[in-house]
Amino acid sequence: QVQLVESGGGSVQAGGSLRISCEASGDTISTYCMGWVRQAPGKEREGVALIDRDGKTAYVESVKERFTISKDNAKRTLYLQMDSLKPEDTAMYYCSAAPPRYCDINYPGRFGYWGQGTQVTVS
Repeated sequence: QVQLVESGGGSVQAGGSLRISCEASGDTISTYCMGWVRQAPGKEREGVALIDRDGKTAYVESVKERFTISKDNAKRTLYLQMDSLKPEDTAMYYCSAAPPRYCDINYPGRFGYWGQGTQVTVS
């Protein structure tokens, strides 16, 4: 059973940085496509970043050059380093996992496994 637990969210001023983490159960990190999906109030879910089993990454255009997704298979942990944060980055951020065939940042709904979310607020 896939279990995902996020941590590290919080409030930060514009221009600041945050790192959020996601601890996954079993071998999820090394066998699934892992991603971060965010949802702001009144808006649809948006795929932010993903990393596949081989470490290949993809980002939504609005966070390129500012966010970095990474993972540590030994620690079973996924990370999202967020720099140069903007107020429009404010959202609930969800760690997610998808079978490799559904590894597409444009279709966050295909990520079948979700954490409980961690709030990121930028003012």
